[in-house]
Amino acid sequence: LAQGRGGGAAPACTTVQCDVLGDWGRSYALLIGEAEAMPEDKYGFKPTPPEESFGQRLMLVAGIDVKLLSTLGGKTPAPMVNTQATSKADIVAALRQVNDYGAAVLKEFNDQQLAERVASLPFMGPTASRLRVIYFSMSHSQDIYGQLVVYLRLSGITPPASNRP
Repeated sequence: LAQGRGGGAAPACTTVQCDVLGDWGRSYALLIGEAEAMPEDKYGFKPTPPEESFGQRLMLVAGIDVKLLSTLGGKTPAPMVNTQATSKADIVAALRQVNDYGAAVLKEFNDQQLAERVASLPFMGPTASRLRVIYFSMSHSQDIYGQLVVYLRLSGITPPASNRP
């Protein structure tokens, strides 16, 4: 399918870097779409008391992505993200910052460099390829996206990627 859910048409790519940048952009488009769809007064919503709120789940993604991307060895400085942000405006802004940061860092590495191993966060082992770190980040983001679909549905909101024209 040339048309990706939630992110528009996929770019015509000839490099791994281009593939990764396209996937990164689509992943964040979905998250930002969810963040924009949820009303401000529902950012504290939790499906059950022990769970994190809608806003906390989004900020978890932003915080972890900054940590993961900072292990890649890029020159682009990491944004200063307030992981304790609670307002819709602050959370959407943080997600946009992390999206831009990720895209900028990914553009720093060619296909060969994406395959190189770096010291990442301890749970990934002593080293991991840059590509593995990036795809772990995106799979984590999509895991949270799926969780937040439930938050939206319980709030009576159709997730943006599920809206069909």
